[in-house]
Amino acid sequence: YSSDQGGNELNHLYVREIDGSVKDLTPGDKLKAQFVGFSDDERSFFVATNERDEKFFDVYEYAVDGYARTLFYQNDLGFFPGAISRDKRFVAMVKSNTTSDSDIYLFDRDTKKSRNLTEHEGVEANGVSEFTPDGALLIDTNRDGEFAKLVRLDPVSGERKTVFETTWDVVAAEYSPDDRFILVYVNADARTELNLLDASTLEPTALPKVPAGDITGVSMSKDASRLAFYVASSRSPSSLYTATLGGESALLVSALDKAVNRDDLVEGQVVRFKSYDGMEIPGILYLPHGASVDAKVPALVWVHGGPGGQSRLNYSPLLQYLVNHGYAVYAINNRGSSGYGKAFYAADDKRHGEADLDDVVESKKMLAETGKIDPARIGIIGGSYGGYMTLAALAYRPQAFEVGIDIFGVANWLRTLESIPPYWEAQREALYAELGDPVADKERLMRISPLF
Repeated sequence: YSSDQGGNELNHLYVREIDGSVKDLTPGDKLKAQFVGFSDDERSFFVATNERDEKFFDVYEYAVDGYARTLFYQNDLGFFPGAISRDKRFVAMVKSNTTSDSDIYLFDRDTKKSRNLTEHEGVEANGVSEFTPDGALLIDTNRDGEFAKLVRLDPVSGERKTVFETTWDVVAAEYSPDDRFILVYVNADARTELNLLDASTLEPTALPKVPAGDITGVSMSKDASRLAFYVASSRSPSSLYTATLGGESALLVSALDKAVNRDDLVEGQVVRFKSYDGMEIPGILYLPHGASVDAKVPALVWVHGGPGGQSRLNYSPLLQYLVNHGYAVYAINNRGSSGYGKAFYAADDKRHGEADLDDVVESKKMLAETGKIDPARIGIIGGSYGGYMTLAALAYRPQAFEVGIDIFGVANWLRTLESIPPYWEAQREALYAELGDPVADKERLMRISPLF
């Protein structure tokens, strides 16, 4: 498991033994570490850390028995290490050109050379899922479309074959332990959906019947006959389920405290509205029990972090607390949010605090039109980038909202962009391309910073 120390965001990787003892596998004061995955033979596992150079993440291989480690890949290119081939010869890496544009590079440990597998013109995002049993790559790519599809890419011939495509973004895929199936994760309108494919024919295979919700943390048994997974919904935190393939699911552990009455909680509903320029903006609306035309309630517009994040249909104690105390909450996915296509995602580039902020202001009309919300009592709330949007609303649209709640928001973009932590080096230029360069775009960044 991974944990930082006192909120410093410098995660270390730990192992908890069966006897309860804990060992830090990545000791040190100024490093950040992350788990990469197990080797195909399960005799070792891989960990990425920036201990050698705080800007770049190298990959180390650890023995399962005794945790002896060796340097597996020295990351002099500075890209993000992704998947490792089953024969341990290749390392797939992702280079972020901008937050909307990325490439996949393949490093050959025998020749010590790297090459770009996804050379392209224009804007496209490419991500790595994992290597296939025969050495190809499963990638997610939005080449030739608005949404990412799952593609099998042959690194030798460059041949591409579409494995799975839908009207939403494919975000990841993985093989079952016996390689008979491919499990595909799709971001379907702010909720993760699963699709199971026969690895040989790519035909859909029946999944267990599971409760409606956001599904995460899926694990399959060695013979792929059973699954364990988490399901979260607006009215339930991530709870642990198990199921047989094609059969029924059973709840193992509920994460909802017994002191909380589920009937007091509110199910979020996806609601869309047309913004100031006609663009359709989605979001999730939570209405308190008892809200009506005759009993109008105050409302808060919740703005997510990012800026390229997404409010999702899962459990938020804070939002449920607010709704339980009589506030409607609209978790807006303003332009620039992920999950709604490449054009929507890029629609606020270098227009932050302006184009996206006006979406938030425009959402007030939709809230008033429900007939259940008092238009004179609408506020704005958010953390991180959402906190910035709160401050920006109060500074630049002072008549729009009656109250603003800033949770650790950015007030000064110059300071923020100048103080990017070293381990973000691989995406520094991408952030500058989206938000602005603190030198070249200084005047604009000062203009959109509430501090000034």
